[in-house]
Parts: sequence; C-alpha cells; structure tokens
Amino acid sequence: MFENLSDRLERSFKLLKGEGRITEINVAETLKDVRKALLDADVNYKVAKTFTDTVKEKALGQNVLTAVKPGELMVKIVHDELSALMGGDTVELNLSGKPTIILMSGLQGSGKTTFSGKLAKLLKDKKNKKPLLVADDIYRPAAIDQLKVLGEQIGVEVYSEPENKNPVEIAQNAIKQAVKFGNDVVIIDTAGRLAIDEQMMTEIAAIKKAVHPDEVLFVVDSMTGQDAVNTAKEFNDRLDFSGVVLTKVDGDTRGGAALSIRTIVDKPIKFVGTGEKMDAIDPFHPKRMADRILGMGDIVSLVEKAQEQYDEEEARRLQKKIAKNQFDFNDFLSQINQIKKMGNLKDLAAMIPGVGKMIKDVDIDDDAFKSIEAIILSMTPGERTNPGILNGSRKARIAKGSGTNVTEVNKLLKQFEETRKVMKLMTTAKKLPGKRR
Repeated sequence: MFENLSDRLERSFKLLKGEGRITEINVAETLKDVRKALLDADVNYKVAKTFTDTVKEKALGQNVLTAVKPGELMVKIVHDELSALMGGDTVELNLSGKPTIILMSGLQGSGKTTFSGKLAKLLKDKKNKKPLLVADDIYRPAAIDQLKVLGEQIGVEVYSEPENKNPVEIAQNAIKQAVKFGNDVVIIDTAGRLAIDEQMMTEIAAIKKAVHPDEVLFVVDSMTGQDAVNTAKEFNDRLDFSGVVLTKVDGDTRGGAALSIRTIVDKPIKFVGTGEKMDAIDPFHPKRMADRILGMGDIVSLVEKAQEQYDEEEARRLQKKIAKNQFDFNDFLSQINQIKKMGNLKDLAAMIPGVGKMIKDVDIDDDAFKSIEAIILSMTPGERTNPGILNGSRKARIAKGSGTNVTEVNKLLKQFEETRKVMKLMTTAKKLPGKRR
C-alpha cells in the first residue's frame, strides 16, 4: 500500500530541490503535484484540497533556517499533516468493560469474521485476555463454521446457536455465558450484506442497543478505495461506531481509504490487517504510517516485531555459546525461525529507512530460507552440532537429501562460518574494557 503515492510525493518534493527559499510560486507548483498524487491514490477530493491548503499556509508562514533546505522543510510539514490527517495519535482499544464487549460491523466480504479471529488471538497472546468469539451471523451458515475453524486454530472458544434466528438473543446469551465462565472479552461477529440495506442496519443497531458494547468496530476492505469511505459514513450515521479496521492493506491498494476515512467520519483507525495469517494484525499508528508513506521507514514497528519474538533466556543461552565458539546449525535454524515469525520479509525490509525504495521492484520470496532449512535438516544431529566433520561424502549426501547441490552446501557452510566469526568478535568486543581518553 502507498507505493505509488510515495513515488509521486518524492517527485513532487524534487520541484523544490535547488531552490534557495520557499516562495508562493514554487510552493504552488509543488502542492499542485501533491494534490494530483493524493487524488491518484483515491483520496477524497475535499480531503486532498483541505490538506494541500493547510500545507501551503504552514509552508509560507515558515522562515527557512540556513541549515534546512526548502525541500526538507516541505517534507517535514507534509509528514506532520499526513499524520494529523490519519488521526495524529494512536487510539487504544477500550478494554475497561467487565466483560469488554466488542461489536464487529461491516459489509460481507470485508474480512470481518477473519479479523474477529485475529483480534481474539492478539488479545489472548498480548493482553493475557480470555476472549469469547460469538457467531452472530444467522444468515450465512459458512460464517459460523468459519469462526469455529478460526477459534480452534487460535485456541479460543466460539459461542453459537445454529438453530436460533434471533441475533439479539444470541448476543445476550453469549454475554451471560462469558460472565459465567470468566471470559473477559466478548467479540460479536455480526451479519453483513453485499451492500448496505435497512434490514442489516436495523439488526445491528438492535444488537448494539441490547448489549451496550464498549467498542463498535467498523471493518472495511481498504482495496475498495473511495467506496470504503462512503460505506463508513453510512454505517457511522446509523451506528456511531468507535473505530475503524482496515483489512487487506498488504494488497494492491492505493491507500485513499486510510488517508480519507478519519476526516470524513471523525473516528480513529484502530487496526490494520496486513496479511492472511492469524497474527497479521497491527495497531494503527498514524505517525509511523506517515513515515512509511514518505519513505522514512518504520524502525519502531520493526523493533516491536523483533521484541515479540525475543526470548531473553534463549538470548542469554545463545550468548554463552557464541562466547565459547559453540554456535551451531541448531542455533542458526532457531534464529531463522524467529525471523520468519516476524512476518513477510519484504514488508519487514521496507520498515528500514531508505530500504523500501531500493527493494520496491525486487521480488523477495518468503520461501527464501527454504533451501537453507532443507540443507540443515538434511544433516545428522552430530553434523549440526559440529559442522567441522563435514567431508566430501557427507556434503554429497546432504545435497541429495535437501534437493540442492554440493556448491550450495559449501556456500551455506562458508556463510555460517563467517556469521560465527562476526558473532564471536561482537561478543569479545563487548567484554573489552573501555579505552581511556
């Protein structure tokens, strides 16, 4: 998402390159290009115009410092306004209820049921909650089955009443069960339609009135662009929801929904769905998203993803092994698995400042580690622990077992030895006393 917008904005800022100062003329030229870029990204016309008017007003009111170039100043102003456009500050989920009741809303196909499962997993794993998923779509039997499959996959109980055709009753009964069995979060997955209709709106409004949810989340497919914004407005007029969830932001979407929706409905974007896996869900951070749009990366999110997979005890054990030069292929395989758990490799690399633009057209396969893993897993336990025993015949056997060749095996062994040397040097350097100045 936002790749085309990022490129267009970068080209727009180049109009100010080499300019000694900001003037009304060069700002007007730059912002004309910025507005076109926003409109091409499917941003609402009024939102795009207000945005560029605000940037122009702020840019012309600035005294450019000697150390700051006009182009750099414009990037800073646009960054701050993009962040403000998307909400400014991160808005947390309200989990104060006992139990907390979260009502999901949205059209059919928006990813509502899948997101309900993702949210349940996130609350269970990261907030130590005991969620209960409620299958409250009485029209689509597949929705109940889908939620049950997801619940089993993530280890979360699913409440359903397949024979009951009263969604209000189902929701109320689910909450009674949650109170009885100690579930502290109830996530109610409601029915959707292919388009907004009166029956759906009346039904979900009735559920809201009956259960008094702490959160009403509107789930929208970000790939629908401006239609997403229009749908959000209609839902908000009837439901007065508390937050927005953007799904499929990893797809080929121009990003207009993310940039318009906050302004149109005046409700925060709380989460984004970033893939098909059950842990592909991120809280929405407007400032970090502005960083990524402007090619500044998102190092904070990258560090957070790394910390989620970081095991302090394992790290201490590994450090001792490195210090004794005992780092082996079992440890190497463990590190690969930790990296894979962090998510899509190209998305992770794009979070590093400056890298996103460099790898834009590079195809980074999520199976990039596959041949490495195959080679390691084709080794015997003794060979993994002590790679020094690998002779020609052993290498040939490993190559055959992993579906690779001896050259690839040798290449991996060389990379492994270089990695081991660097890790040993880094560990030794940490132990050296500081030099006196």
